[in-house]
Amino acid sequence: MKLFLSLILLVITADQLTKKLAVSLLRDSGQTFTIIPNLFSLTYAENRGVAFGVEFAPPAVLLLLTGLITATVVFYVIRSKNRSPLFLLSFGLIVGGGIGNMIDRVSIGHVVDFIYFDLYHGNIFGTWVSLWPIFNVADSAITTGACILILFYNRVFPDATAREQNNAG
Repeated sequence: MKLFLSLILLVITADQLTKKLAVSLLRDSGQTFTIIPNLFSLTYAENRGVAFGVEFAPPAVLLLLTGLITATVVFYVIRSKNRSPLFLLSFGLIVGGGIGNMIDRVSIGHVVDFIYFDLYHGNIFGTWVSLWPIFNVADSAITTGACILILFYNRVFPDATAREQNNAG
């Protein structure tokens, strides 16, 4: 559990610190910092929606859903007997990222985003698209945690995998 709680605190701290820097260095100056021309830059953006800026519900509903999902995941981890490092790592990243973005929603009414990979922008079938959204450390943590769950499912949930194999055979 120490790993789980430590990761949550580490993600929240890194997320909030980098967002404060983004506000002071990017928003307040109105500048974009190019790291790799035409590929990677730091650009301030405000996101009132969820992933990729999709606004499917009012802010209060988004906050309630985020809080409910985060509380459910924390409850699941605490109740689970699984203490494998990958299990704690993946859920620690997801919870830390969720709380990091929730702090923004509660304190300033939107999520601060600032990391931008310009992988492609242009027309696809006559529609203008920008392939990759601007995101933040919390989003990266959530995505990394989810990818760990998917890519290492058998190692994160060895008991479930064993049960599935026994039922199939």
